[in-house]
Amino acid sequence: MCKARDVLREPAHLVSPRAVPYWRLSAFLRALVTWAGIAVAVVVFHDEGWWISALAAALVVASIVHLLLMPPLRYRIHRWEVTPEAIHTRSGWLSLEQRIAPLSRVQTVDSEQRALMRAFRLATVTVTTASAAGPITIECLDQEVARQLVAELTEYAAREAGDAT
Repeated sequence: MCKARDVLREPAHLVSPRAVPYWRLSAFLRALVTWAGIAVAVVVFHDEGWWISALAAALVVASIVHLLLMPPLRYRIHRWEVTPEAIHTRSGWLSLEQRIAPLSRVQTVDSEQRALMRAFRLATVTVTTASAAGPITIECLDQEVARQLVAELTEYAAREAGDAT
């Protein structure tokens, strides 16, 4: 049985350090789309007054601040750990989410590597449990760590008797 002090501590493992440049590039690509929309709006509404340019500048500055601050902050926050009893994750950057699920409740284990993630050798592991809160996701693991984690969790789920409900 899990002891309260074990559950309440922060999870032991950080995600891959390559998550920082991945998150930064992902945010930059989204920002490019936003900036293109801002540019179109400035061209279309340029006669509406100075406030259009001021709003556009504020949005661009906000997206640059996001590009600079979000990835390292998110890296420090995102953690995960699998113990013999449970899987424990912490994620977010503006709002934090902690999830703890007993391994006996694991139903499926999936991994995903989007195209950009493959370029950074990263993967996401999703663990579906018998929980109304939905699956537990560990994003931006080193792809080899993700493979090992999927194998470990799948082996545990196969050994566990019952239907994980």
